[in-house]
Amino acid sequence: MVIPIAGLGTRLLPATKAIPKEMMPIVSKPIIQYVVEEALKAGFKEIILITHSSKSSVENHFDESFELEATLEKRVKRTLLKEIKSISNLKVNIQSIRQGHAKGLGHAILCAKSIIQDEPFAVMLPDMVIKDSSSNTNLLKMKEDFENSGFSQILLGKVDKKKVSQYGIAKISDNKISQIIEKPSPKKAPSNLYVVGRYIFENSFFNYLSKSKISKSGEIELTEGIQKFINDGNEMHFTHLSGKAFDCGNKLGYLKAVVEFALDDKIIGRNFKSYIAKLHAK
Repeated sequence: MVIPIAGLGTRLLPATKAIPKEMMPIVSKPIIQYVVEEALKAGFKEIILITHSSKSSVENHFDESFELEATLEKRVKRTLLKEIKSISNLKVNIQSIRQGHAKGLGHAILCAKSIIQDEPFAVMLPDMVIKDSSSNTNLLKMKEDFENSGFSQILLGKVDKKKVSQYGIAKISDNKISQIIEKPSPKKAPSNLYVVGRYIFENSFFNYLSKSKISKSGEIELTEGIQKFINDGNEMHFTHLSGKAFDCGNKLGYLKAVVEFALDDKIIGRNFKSYIAKLHAK
């Protein structure tokens, strides 16, 4: 599983000036923990973080914190201690690769090739946090479909037609993705199905990324690599999103995620719901 986290989080500035966006909290857990737990729930136990010099706190989050654990033990904060230990005890192997230059999402994924080598691989964009109460997670379904068919997979969600210009939108032909159009106008959008930020690729996809043209902004775009892959006769299948996806890379999406997760929180949910009701009544 490849998780690119080298982006600077400019849409959340100034909050992300000193804090990686992946460490922004949703209730009591940072965004990156939700994403890693989602991967683990789907059976992915090898995580490759494509990182940046400013993102050391993301890697540190999954390490043991001896001083903190000793302090919680001394203060008999056993519930908190158990929760903190569970983070470093996640049954997942996390490796990091530094993206030396900001050359786009496609380039970030290419950075993982030396570790992945000849295996198929998955990609999760940590901006997107999914709230899904079902036991059959989106990623698990994608993984099972890939294992059964051998064809690459993309997770698609439905968006209001008026908002298609905010997303990469999929064109569907013969129950397969035939095109991804970045941020089309409502009139030009081929559907209201947007790319959620979960992918599973055949290993050959690396070849198409490496052959992608550098954009005007000096980046290798993931979308162009996908289109080259499709245009060359490769099938790109899709799974429909189950649950809700929140784009936590922008302020409104992030706040929506905080509210929805807080309402369902076992500790503060009831009181928070009461507070929201009082606000609504004013």
